[in-house]
Amino acid sequence: MNGRVVAERYELSALLGQGGMGQVWIAYDRRLDRRVGVKLLRPDRVSGTPDAEEMRRRFVRECRVTAQVDHPGLVTVHDAGSDNDDLYLVMQYVEGADLADHLAEHDPYPWPWAVSVAAQLCAVLASVHAVPIIHRDLKPRNVMVKPDGTLTVLDLGIAAALDTDTTRLTHTGSPIGSPAYMAPEQAMGGTVGPYTDLYALGVLLHELLSGEVPFAGSTALGVLHRHLYEPPVPVRRLRADVPEPLEALVLRLLGKDPQERPADAQEVYQALVPLLPTASQGRPGAGAPMDPTRPFLHPHAPWPARAAAPAVPQPVAAAAAVPRQAAAVPPAAPAAPPPYPPVGADPRTFAGFGDPRSSGTGGHRHPGAGSPQQPPGTGGPDVAAAVDEVKRLLDQGRITHAVDILGGILPAAAARHGAHSPVVRTLRKQYAATLMDDGQYRRALPELRALGEEFGRDTGTGAARQALQFHYEAAQCLEQLGEVAQALDEYRALLPHFERYPDDPVRPLEIRRSIGHLLLALGERGAAQETLSRLLHDAERLHGPHGAFPAEVRRTLYWLGQVRG
Repeated sequence: MNGRVVAERYELSALLGQGGMGQVWIAYDRRLDRRVGVKLLRPDRVSGTPDAEEMRRRFVRECRVTAQVDHPGLVTVHDAGSDNDDLYLVMQYVEGADLADHLAEHDPYPWPWAVSVAAQLCAVLASVHAVPIIHRDLKPRNVMVKPDGTLTVLDLGIAAALDTDTTRLTHTGSPIGSPAYMAPEQAMGGTVGPYTDLYALGVLLHELLSGEVPFAGSTALGVLHRHLYEPPVPVRRLRADVPEPLEALVLRLLGKDPQERPADAQEVYQALVPLLPTASQGRPGAGAPMDPTRPFLHPHAPWPARAAAPAVPQPVAAAAAVPRQAAAVPPAAPAAPPPYPPVGADPRTFAGFGDPRSSGTGGHRHPGAGSPQQPPGTGGPDVAAAVDEVKRLLDQGRITHAVDILGGILPAAAARHGAHSPVVRTLRKQYAATLMDDGQYRRALPELRALGEEFGRDTGTGAARQALQFHYEAAQCLEQLGEVAQALDEYRALLPHFERYPDDPVRPLEIRRSIGHLLLALGERGAAQETLSRLLHDAERLHGPHGAFPAEVRRTLYWLGQVRG
């Protein structure tokens, strides 16, 4: 494999590591003559899914949305795609050591170091959760410590790309992610959210302070059983010098149900602030290379002098570091294209940004889905040409660019035809669908709600059903945005309406599956098991006992029963 050129551009040089998911290589970008990191993944080896094209589509979408997140504590994504049977991800090359190796070299880990690590991770998590993106696999191997003591988080979005929309378990019954760091709701197939990453942060912080993860075992099932039913050992029993407030924070992060944990990463950061070192506490030798307290002891200081680079570098694909300052800066959502609401529309309709997960849209839709590809009478070559350009971009999978163009042509179409004309409505439908395909759920949600209300007031044939579809997609947005309780209420309200349409028996089953997963996310495991058990019976009647849908429900129920037992 050494010397292979990926995508006719990236020449593999040295293998850094490999596992069940794939390999990580040092490579050289022939076009720009720079060293990069390349991760190669084999979809068939990861999930066993027969739908390889769907896996490739998910992977590229996750990487694209991840690349739009701008935070110095996140890996910089240069490129992503497929090359023969492999999916590849190209990342910036940087020197450093992963947090697992750093902990092994500095055992015992000073508790101020642990606090500084957690604070830097909170800054990263607050930024990605604002999108919202959920990491799903936060662990020491996915955190880099750079020579200046700053941290870089790796593999953002990869776990989501390898997961499926219907279950958190692979065909082997193994959970997506690392069992030692996995929140109960993630292991049980429930909806994940920012609270899931906070649980993993609690596991990581416990490990830094005690030297061991709070729940270990010889099998994944045993580990997950302990996550669900055993309380963690308070770290002060293992190490008396840990401050009591820090021990209390770790126990809150490790709450079995999401409601027991802190509200968000910002709250965790605020709890850590009194324990962080300050610049005035600097002393000779403090903040040396690879010291995670350095960003707080020496804010904005240049990197320490580094030794000459070794003949064979030991990098990890990663990005720049988190801000070198002790004061918390409230994270902002990544920059999004400026909103372009149609004339007379509510400007909130086009505000916000979204999450990198697939929706129920069934893939991207060309302008005017269900009608002529170019809305009739768009009037003016600019709008017509823009619609053709959107179609071309969607055919090429360039969804983000298509979103920007659609948002840009809406004002011209609204000015010419009226904000509530059929032409503008068709464009708005396409805009909302493309936002969902691009994972921009925060922007799609208000538009879907507005469309649902408008169609709900119509009396034309099929308007009521179209309105239901918009409300269903709005519920999907809520689910992906982590609004678990609200999404659950919406799905429950929609279910009886969809059950009135015998020509679409699948949609009610999909809604019931989402209800079951949301119940798991809320910690209501008994109700979730009952919901999924009834769903399995009906799914087998519709799809047969060996269908993909009932098989996925059966695996989740099997896992739930095994762990509960």
